[in-house]
Amino acid sequence: MTVAYKKTPVLQDITFSIPEGHLVGIIGPNGAGKSTLIKSILNLVPRASGTVSIKDKTVKDQRKIIGYVPQRGDVDWDFPTNALDVVLMGRYGHIGWFKHLRKKDREYALSCLDKVGMKPLANRQISQLSGGQQQRVFLARALAQDADIYFMDEPFAGVDATTERAIITLLNELKNQGKTVLVVHHDLQTAEEYFDWMVLLNKRLVASGPVGETFTTDLLQKTYGGKLTFLTPS
Repeated sequence: MTVAYKKTPVLQDITFSIPEGHLVGIIGPNGAGKSTLIKSILNLVPRASGTVSIKDKTVKDQRKIIGYVPQRGDVDWDFPTNALDVVLMGRYGHIGWFKHLRKKDREYALSCLDKVGMKPLANRQISQLSGGQQQRVFLARALAQDADIYFMDEPFAGVDATTERAIITLLNELKNQGKTVLVVHHDLQTAEEYFDWMVLLNKRLVASGPVGETFTTDLLQKTYGGKLTFLTPS
């Protein structure tokens, strides 16, 4: 796959596949194309060339099994809606956009809010929530989609330590259920702990594979252009 903005390549010749049931970290320097990778997979930005398949079908045909958590900066947090309504949006893929939400959809949405510790704030306007609380609401929306594969664009950005731990616990629960989760991540200090599969990216694919094979000094230096300094205990 190749993606270009105004004829300037942002991602070039990206080819990889990921087995089901992994928690995948997408890492690389700023400007490496990490968010673009997710958006191009989901057809949110056009591809210059290449194809994407999920379980041997097109992304369009697999919409019902895909969940997406965008970057917080991509969301209009002033939109007049409450946390529960945001999560209920995740149910429309199952019932259809022009059908009425059922009681069990509301109950399911509330259970998703409960999983991320936001049920007491279900009726709170999203504009009145903190950054970490907003992120939890969007994770609950993704849970409400009951997807098989999740794409998350920097879900840990700008959240406190408690929220970060709650998020990674939730992601591990999804993995243990056989779900596949792809996460754009920027913190190398936690990457090896959080993920069992890595995609190393810097406009081109550097490596993709199990964390023990890809999260190495050599491959990280190639990914970050030799600008990394590694500290080892004396």
